[in-house]
Formats: sequence, structure tokens, C-alpha cells
Amino acid sequence: MVAAGAALADEVGLAHLTMGLLAERLGVRTPSLYKHVGGQEDLNRRIAVLASSEAADAVGIAVQGYAGRDALAAAARAFRAFVLEHHGRYAATVGVEPTGPDDPMAAASERLLGSFMAVLRGYDIAESDVNHALRMLRSLCHGFATLQAANGFQWSTDIDESFDWLISFADRGLRAMSKS
Repeated sequence: MVAAGAALADEVGLAHLTMGLLAERLGVRTPSLYKHVGGQEDLNRRIAVLASSEAADAVGIAVQGYAGRDALAAAARAFRAFVLEHHGRYAATVGVEPTGPDDPMAAASERLLGSFMAVLRGYDIAESDVNHALRMLRSLCHGFATLQAANGFQWSTDIDESFDWLISFADRGLRAMSKS
């Protein structure tokens, strides 16, 4: 049922996903859904866990065997592709905090964070700057992908060119922060 909810969120947008619409899609009555989830908030949270896990898989696979700019480009492209393909379910991840160490959201978020940490290891960044670098990468990737998914780039410059420019910009900045 969560996968069906995630697919429906991708189709109609998370803001338009309702228990009634999901029940209709599944061919059941709305009260039947409450046997599986506690309500709309619980459904959205479960979609967030699914999306975070899927994004972690996509980025983790993409960066394997790469370092430095190549790892950065692979991670950024995989993340962007995930958000563009699954914009509804990805929207569920924004602002969701784990409720504790056993929360599946904590594990999914940690795996995604680990993939971006692997990218940063190729830059030899001071430990005191790692959190800042992670936030910068998240802001760049999230911002670009969500703007693109919302058709926020409506001028003539090629979007892929702009994304490659963004990757080069981030690479130069990360190299400048290197300890060596």
C-alpha cells in the first residue's frame, strides 16, 4: 500500500494525495486503509522512509568506484534523476525527522548521508567543515532538482548545461576547502 501511495504521490503530487484517493486507486473503501496505516500523516511518513531508502540506493550505487569530481557528479546526477522521476514521494522527505534511533527514517537518512560523506572523503575536507559541506551539497542538489521538477527554469539556457556548471562550481569550492 505504501508503494501505491508513493506512486500516486508521484502522479498527483504529495499535496494532493489523500487516503480517499489512494483507496479509490486500490479499489477499496477508505476505512480499509486504516488497517495498514494510522492515517494521512503515517502514510506520508512511510512514503518518506521509502523515498529516502530509494534515494540512498540510487546515490550509493552511483558513487561506487568514483572519487573527487567524478563521485560528486555521479551523486548529484543520481539524486537529481531520482527527484525528477519521483517528485511526489521525494517531497514527503522534506522536514521529516527520525523519532529515535530505531525509526526506519533514521536508517534511510543515514544511508543517504553516508553516500554524500563518501563523496566528501575524496576532497580531504577538515572535520570541522564536513557538516557545512554536506549542507551545501544537499542545498545544491535539492534546490536544483526541486526547481526543475516544478518547471522553475523557464529560460532558454540548457538545463543540463546549468547542472554541469553547478557540479563544476561545487567541485571547485570543495577543492578549495581541502586540507592539503
